[in-house]
Amino acid sequence: MAEEQEPKRIKLPAGTAQKLNAAQSDSEAPRMLPGMAMIALFMLFIAIANSINVITHRNVTRPSAMYAILLVSTLIVLGVFGFLRLRRWGWALLLGGCFFYSLGNVVLFAQTHQPGFLLPAAFAMVFFLYLVRTEIRDRVH
Repeated sequence: MAEEQEPKRIKLPAGTAQKLNAAQSDSEAPRMLPGMAMIALFMLFIAIANSINVITHRNVTRPSAMYAILLVSTLIVLGVFGFLRLRRWGWALLLGGCFFYSLGNVVLFAQTHQPGFLLPAAFAMVFFLYLVRTEIRDRVH
């Protein structure tokens, strides 16, 4: 039978243990929940899709509406990247994006009476209510 070999010990430079302890304490910081990441990716997709839709239909869209949608989409994209870094301003922008995306779909339903607008409105409202929870607010700084 093979004899068990004792692992070799490596001498670390002075002060390395303190750096390792600091790195371990940093890893105990609040981390992102999977739902947070999925909401961020969903809102990133929605913002990019709305931007592409407005740009491709710029001939039939009023210029003021086009610029407003592009501005809101840009703010949502900025909010997504800030939220992924667990910044409070990113959380606030993403929260506003979820709310206004839901509100916009409800307004479209009220104007067109097409029930297809209610499903994305409901999803966005659920995401808004998820982001408002205290567990999520405690994770962003």
